[in-house]
Amino acid sequence: MSMIGESEPMQAIRRLLRRYAGCNAPILIEGETGTGKELAAREVHYASTRSLGPFVPVNCGALPDSLLESELFGHRRGAFTDARTSEPGLVEYANGGTLFLDEIDSLSARAQTILLRFLQNGEYRAIGERPLRVADVRIVAATNISLLAAVEAGHFRRDLLYRLNALYVALPPLRERGDDIALLARHLLREVVRDQDMPPREWSPAALQALARQRWPGNVRELENAILRACLRSDRAEIGVEELSLTDATAHAEAQAPAEPAPLDPIPHEQGFASAKRRAIEVFERTYLIGLMQQAKGNISHAAEISRTERRHLGKLLKRHGIHGDRLRAG
Repeated sequence: MSMIGESEPMQAIRRLLRRYAGCNAPILIEGETGTGKELAAREVHYASTRSLGPFVPVNCGALPDSLLESELFGHRRGAFTDARTSEPGLVEYANGGTLFLDEIDSLSARAQTILLRFLQNGEYRAIGERPLRVADVRIVAATNISLLAAVEAGHFRRDLLYRLNALYVALPPLRERGDDIALLARHLLREVVRDQDMPPREWSPAALQALARQRWPGNVRELENAILRACLRSDRAEIGVEELSLTDATAHAEAQAPAEPAPLDPIPHEQGFASAKRRAIEVFERTYLIGLMQQAKGNISHAAEISRTERRHLGKLLKRHGIHGDRLRAG
């Protein structure tokens, strides 16, 4: 699926991506979950001179520290106990193309250091191999949080941010894209009907108006799920508001929203804006995590599913704030 939308924010994003496609510098894409960060990365790749090369997506949250270097840079036979054959890494697979690093914010401190060393000059060494190699890859990274805020909170390396943020894209949320909602709703409805082998369906005018009024915190991904549910509820050729059940969806989203954080105590002016910002982020994180774990009844896997967060990354956040799932479960 390509990026769909004719609103001014989306037209501006397309113009920016086309300009960036002509340059090999790293790109950092930020945007809420479900805004299409991988689609934006693919737009850059296929509009560039690297379009005939591979596009290799990597979920950074799924890269365990123990296997990080092997996954990225490969290994040679006999490099470690289970290395029975030589295997190329993801960097080698992406040679001549684009390496897309999704959820870049979930990298551990060690992983950030390894990635920084690679980004400094594009050189790497497979495990068990002495000669250095030079990677011919374009790096595109994506995150659904502000990396600058993560740097201020001490969770992300500032020097790595500067390496990744040579070119920057901020994707607009769906609620700011105006008539794109109706355009996407029609397109996604056709896709759902085709994929589920259903008779043709169309939206009623009232249903399109209802869709346009939603805030869509999950953006296009949430819209797609709502459309699938509406199709399965309806036996009619025209889908109305009653099949959408948006009231339930809104209530569900509100139930998942974190409680309002407690007000911060006044901070002396000499501590500066950075200190105040860091404290505000810490208060938000702790308040959100406590509410999340209470809703999940202390189950970290369920909490990761609710918050759309990689389980390992969520576990580290909980540990950092001293929040114990077993205590919440007992409570």
